[in-house]
Amino acid sequence: MSKSLLTPDTLIKVSSTLDKSVGKKNLVDNNPETCWTSQQGLPQYVQLAFTEAIIPENIQLTFQGGFVGTRCAVKVPASNENPQLANGWQTLIHIFPEDVNSRQEFSLSGCPNVALIQDGISKLRLEFEESSDFFGRITLYDLRLYGKTTS
Repeated sequence: MSKSLLTPDTLIKVSSTLDKSVGKKNLVDNNPETCWTSQQGLPQYVQLAFTEAIIPENIQLTFQGGFVGTRCAVKVPASNENPQLANGWQTLIHIFPEDVNSRQEFSLSGCPNVALIQDGISKLRLEFEESSDFFGRITLYDLRLYGKTTS
């Protein structure tokens, strides 16, 4: 049974922040009036680290229209068998959010590389490779991640 995988113990790291008022803490505060906004330039990312191994099944994102990460690589730590991968990450799946304000949901369960997460992962990275903003800024109001823990 799926549950929210984002807890107060989840560590969040972002590539950049426009200013303190739009920081990473706003991604998971459940307040529809707060957001994270990146500085300009691509790629931008949100990286999550968990206190226990997880199996993610579903990602939900709410962007501000006009500042949407329209091509997003969902990445997981590279396995020990393939350490040559870029910066220790490998792509689980690419998702393509629409340039809208409403919450968008993306399933990870049926992706071709699902074997990469079947035993559980400790980190997850959303890397925004393209943006609907000419300057490459991303504004994300809400991030939700559902799945299960391995314990």
